[in-house]
Amino acid sequence: MANVLITGGNRGIGLELCRQFAARGDEVIAACRKSSGELEETGAKVHAGVEVTDDGSVAALAKALQGRWIDVLINCAGILTRETLDDLNIDRIRRQFEVNAVGPLRVTAALRGNLGAGAKVAIVTSRMGSIEDNTSGSRYGYRMSKAAVNMAGRSLAHDLKEKGIAVFLLHPGMVATEMTGRQGIPPEEAARGLIARIDELGIDKTGTFWHANGDPLPW
Repeated sequence: MANVLITGGNRGIGLELCRQFAARGDEVIAACRKSSGELEETGAKVHAGVEVTDDGSVAALAKALQGRWIDVLINCAGILTRETLDDLNIDRIRRQFEVNAVGPLRVTAALRGNLGAGAKVAIVTSRMGSIEDNTSGSRYGYRMSKAAVNMAGRSLAHDLKEKGIAVFLLHPGMVATEMTGRQGIPPEEAARGLIARIDELGIDKTGTFWHANGDPLPW
């Protein structure tokens, strides 16, 4: 049984991750801005009011979890807006950087005292953050923020390796959630794939970028 903390646990992939980890007997901590009935039903310990873009909010979460061991930290909170060159809303782009790129770094840094040798940090990123894989353009804020979090994850992997903490960048696939307009694979399938990758990857693969189906992805 592992202690698993998931940000963005109140909806979409995060909610399904809470369900599946709890169903197999792990102790789940869900950090989110606002809880929901569905999240409460998973049996997770819910920490509501957590805003990953706010230093004070994340510090309060770290204080509440002081002394609590975390085996798996999953940074899942994220947002998506659809900027084009003709609709280049800089405020939306900036917001995606704050949530998608800086948020996981802020949370991981704040909770590193809860992590020890053998712990794993998973950052739910996207292949849309792959420079090599960009064949269609647009989606400026999302693509840029996911490329940035990929770099943050790679740096975290180097900085935490000495402590025996592994860091992985994981793409869940195109998942049918509210964020994607319900297009793609079911959240249940995406969550199963993510959990399988987290379970199988070890410190020897720290700092690597994977599709939930097991395929390595290009940067």
